[in-house]
Amino acid sequence: MELSELRNKIDDIDDKLAALYDERMKLIKQVGEQKAKTDSCVQDSSRETAIVNRVTKAVEPAVRVYCKQVFETLFETSRAYQARFVSVQSSVAQEIRANLKNGLKAFPDYATVACQGVAGAYSMLATNRLFPLSDITYFKTFEGVFNAVENGLCKYGVLPIENSSVGSVNAVYDLMKEHKFYIVRSVKLHVQHHLLAKKGAKLSDIKEVFSHEQAINQCKKQLDGSGVKVTIVPNTAVAAKMVAESDRTDIACISSRECAGLYGLGVLASNMQDNDYNYTRFIVISKTMEIFKNANRVSIMVNLPHVTGALNRMLNKFSTMGFNLTKLESRPLPNSAFEFMFYFDFETDIESPEVVNLFAELENGDGQFTFLGSYCEVA
Repeated sequence: MELSELRNKIDDIDDKLAALYDERMKLIKQVGEQKAKTDSCVQDSSRETAIVNRVTKAVEPAVRVYCKQVFETLFETSRAYQARFVSVQSSVAQEIRANLKNGLKAFPDYATVACQGVAGAYSMLATNRLFPLSDITYFKTFEGVFNAVENGLCKYGVLPIENSSVGSVNAVYDLMKEHKFYIVRSVKLHVQHHLLAKKGAKLSDIKEVFSHEQAINQCKKQLDGSGVKVTIVPNTAVAAKMVAESDRTDIACISSRECAGLYGLGVLASNMQDNDYNYTRFIVISKTMEIFKNANRVSIMVNLPHVTGALNRMLNKFSTMGFNLTKLESRPLPNSAFEFMFYFDFETDIESPEVVNLFAELENGDGQFTFLGSYCEVA
């Protein structure tokens, strides 16, 4: 047959498939309505496996693996459609529904906030963007921020979560999971690093530079080959404070311009960062789940087994639900054989029942699932 004839035959088959798919989904709706009456789980893995085993036997061996993929996609769309008619139960779904029940509140104008570092830290600048009014308490470590919120000393904590140049702050993700905290807001801050020293000092005088590890990595090209000693300290603002309080005139720090004013330092060089498109995302953490108005972003963590297609099946779920995936990152799980924890950020409507049902299904599944929060990101 000519190519045009082959295509015409395929078109006829496609039309029949579409009609059969429509008929199947009408039955799927009835299944969903029946499951809603009995609070049954949407996914029935044993039935799906039985169907795949049956239908693949009916096709040529050369196309069996493709047949399996087609039916797995079919199951994904069927489950997504069923989720419109059921209310899947889990602890995370219950918390989300409780937040949505009485309508979402506006994000607060004032709050007590915990930050890592000292005055002038980029977390302070982020806090000022997030809250028109705030009472900030500073702590030496990220864990100190978590402990302050956990113990009720501060209502919220503001912490860096990722940088556009050097990637995620994994220590914060680990603490989020360890303390079972939630993200309630985020902001993307344009970070510009400056080389600060005591007033009167010259660039040629500098023998040692202090800063946070992330800031040093973001200014690597400027520092490499300079011949100066680089010393890592807990925070960029801590570095500025150390320079200001030292008797030495041959040291400098990489910090924000605000630190120059706060600590009486001079600017030796501006825009030290290698990439001017240098942004850091900061998150607001809370001990309790809070979802505010305009929440359009969700963050989750899921551990997936080291088996063929595990990640692809998860991505298919998101695609079927229409999620706009904005971040995907993996980290190996400690004390495990090739198992990974995946971080996902995506845009979606948290008020959609299907979305909440999906989170319930993930929590009830075999893998470990952590809901990190639904929130709005401030540009």
